[in-house]
This record gives sequence, C-alpha cells and structure tokens, in this order.
Amino acid sequence: MSVGLLAVVDDILTAALKASAKTAGVVIDDAAVTPQYVQGLSPARELPVVWRISLGSIFNKFVIIIPLALLLSAFAPWVLPYLLIVGGAFLCYEGAEKVMEWFGLHHHEAADDEPRDEKRLVFGAIRTDLILSTEIMLISLSEIDPALGFWPTLAVLAVIALAMTVLVYGAVALLVKLDDIGLRMMKSDARGTRRTGARIVRSMPAVFRVISVIGTVAMLWVGGHLVIANLHEAHLWDGPYELVHAMTDVVAAAGPIVVWLVDTAVSLVLGLVVGAVIVGVIALVGRLLRRRADDAPRTAAHGDAVDAAPDSTHGTSAGR
Repeated sequence: MSVGLLAVVDDILTAALKASAKTAGVVIDDAAVTPQYVQGLSPARELPVVWRISLGSIFNKFVIIIPLALLLSAFAPWVLPYLLIVGGAFLCYEGAEKVMEWFGLHHHEAADDEPRDEKRLVFGAIRTDLILSTEIMLISLSEIDPALGFWPTLAVLAVIALAMTVLVYGAVALLVKLDDIGLRMMKSDARGTRRTGARIVRSMPAVFRVISVIGTVAMLWVGGHLVIANLHEAHLWDGPYELVHAMTDVVAAAGPIVVWLVDTAVSLVLGLVVGAVIVGVIALVGRLLRRRADDAPRTAAHGDAVDAAPDSTHGTSAGR
C-alpha cells in the first residue's frame, strides 16, 4: 500500500514539474512585479503586506481559478485554447509595453504622490496576482495529460499552486529584505561582513533590473508560444505555427538544444510583434477617447454661445 501511495505521489510530483515548466515566464514576472507594491512602506510593514498578498494569492488559486479551470476542462474544454490565446496576448502586451518603455517609445501615466493605503495596495496586488495566477494554472492545465483523471489532475494543480505561491512570495520576501540585511551587515564589527553588506545594498537596483529583463523576455517567449500554439489548436490560424515548425526543421540536425533556442527565439519575436500591435491599438483608442472627451466641452460651449446669441441680439434691439 505504501509503495503504491509513493508511486502515486511520484507521478503527481513528476506531472506537476512537467506541467509547470512553461510557466517560468509568468512566475518570474510575478516575482519581479510584486516588490513594487511594498515600495514606500515602512520596513516593519513590508513582510506583513507580502504575507497578506500571498494569502490572497492562495485564495485566488484554490477558490477561484482551479475550480473554474476544472469545470471548463470537464464541460467546455474547447474554451481553454481561446482563454490561453487571450492570456498569451496579455503577456505579449505586458512584455512589449516594457520593451517599448526601455526605448522611450511608450510611457505610463505618472502615478500620484498620495500616501500609500495598505488596503488598496493589497487589493491591487491580489488583483494583479489573479491575472498572473490564472495564466500559471491554465498553462499548467494545458500541459497535463487528460488521461490522468480528475483527482490526480486536481492534486497536480494543487501542488503547482502551492509551490508557485511559496516560490514567488518567498522570493519576494527575500528580495524586499535583502537591502535591510545588507544594512545590518554594514554595522558589523567584521570588515569582511561590512564589505559584503555594502555590496548587497549597491547591487539591489541591478538585481531588480536583471529580474525585470528576464521576466520581460520570458513573458514574450511564453506569450508568443501560447498565441501560436493555441491559434493552431483552435484552428483559427496555422501560419505562425507552420513558420515555427519550418524554422525548427531547418536546424533539426543541430540537436534539440538548438531546436529549442530557435523555437524560443521565433516565439519571442512573434510575441513582441503581437504585443506591439496591441500596445499601438490601445494607445490609439485611448488617444481617440481623450480627444472626444476634450472636444465635448468645446462643442457644448459653442452650442451655449449660439443659443445665447439671439437673446443678446434681441436684448440690444430692445434697448434701441
């Protein structure tokens, strides 16, 4: 009995590891995005806020995402490719937006300078986590063998959800406290410890930049792959899928690593193109809406002036 149980656990852990492999981009982005929510807080409140966000992430995964994903996979599996296309497009948009910001081609609106409210901050972080966690769980679900069965699939998703939450928010807690650790080390009597602490403090901006770059590249790769694969899966457009396979066939003789690199590079470039188009469309729509909003008061003012003109003329004639 114990051998059988160990075999089941081993199968679940193996399936969880395999299914979560393609979630790397979203996981890295989640770990890169979350620390911004605790910036500006007092050091004493950083870990409690990270803890509250992690509890919200657990709620998102176990109460909302996993039940809905399993219901869809059981009763409407044809919906999943479309959801993955939307999710992949969102990742492409996020990645392309960051790349365009690096080159000065796109700018976020300036944030207000009001004091940060913890409740609103935690709510915003949990809302962002809902989007990213949905991507993680849907990607994982799409990689699980349908023949595995309902309960093993549920167990695999539960393992992935718990592992990803611990990984992401454990990394976030460590990242937001590394500078404090460095500062404490700088107060040590040992010269070597002080130097190490100073290096930690100086390196933190670079660490966050590197994480941001890796997360952006991974988002574009994963997002592009999701769009390409699921456009083909849903029989909407086979062109990008055939292009990837044609290019990987060319380098097939060079070995699986080269094939993977080419597949990843093509997915990344196509993801960047898709994301840039979405960024452009959203910017154009926003510009048109702002222009319409700006024109509305002018039109109203002009209409009021026209309506008032006869009255003023009549009044002048009456005066005469």
